[in-house]
Amino acid sequence: MLFQVKMDVHIPLDMPVEKANEIKAIEKAYSQDLQRQGKWRHIWRITGQYANISIFDVENNEELHTILQRLPLYPYMKVEVMPLNRHPSSIREDDQ
Repeated sequence: MLFQVKMDVHIPLDMPVEKANEIKAIEKAYSQDLQRQGKWRHIWRITGQYANISIFDVENNEELHTILQRLPLYPYMKVEVMPLNRHPSSIREDDQ
């Protein structure tokens, strides 16, 4: 199942820089592992925001929920999820 996920990150201003950098490094490694597995298919920054739009390819809602909750920055995020379905006019065979 494909999902579009928008993640807005709001790290507390009083968080020590070292701690924020540590969390970001752990998150980067986790997200890159998911990308290598094919579960996190795409990630794009949103210009001018500390936010991204991502496409996940997972088995079901529960798997996506688990992946998102394991993100180290999850406690500091506003997350919006949109399930995606293949459009009948698409010429792409791999957009399922």
